[in-house]
Amino acid sequence: MCVYERLKELGITLPKAPTPMGVYYPAKEFGEKFIYISGQGPNVDGKPIFTGKLGKELTLEQGQKAAYICMLNILGVLHEKIGDLNKVKSAVKVLGFVACSNDFYDHPKVINAGSQLLVDVFGEEIGKAARSAIGTNALPGNIPVEIEALFELK
Repeated sequence: MCVYERLKELGITLPKAPTPMGVYYPAKEFGEKFIYISGQGPNVDGKPIFTGKLGKELTLEQGQKAAYICMLNILGVLHEKIGDLNKVKSAVKVLGFVACSNDFYDHPKVINAGSQLLVDVFGEEIGKAARSAIGTNALPGNIPVEIEALFELK
């Protein structure tokens, strides 16, 4: 199935790739068939949809919404860089960071929302990646979630 048809079925519109907030590439191809997508935050139209820490100012559900937006931004960056998401052979690795209180332990549940988006869009065989979900004391701009990803291309 065409990835863009699947996005339409899901009611998903890809966002424009966010502007980098530092000295880095949002996407960098390496080797013959790999592309690394730099960490993306939960920004919509250049502004974070949430700020604060999970377990303190934000709920698990808000964290999951943030992770979903992070992954949507990753797809926007990927689309802009390669021009066609149908070129994705495999989501290889996802690394998610969750800014949280010291007693918040549901990092995997937060990042699941981003991982699930990849599975929903590409199917389990292509979209289900290896993954790490890590809690941290702070993220840039007080965002609650940041996700980066590695893809293999056809």
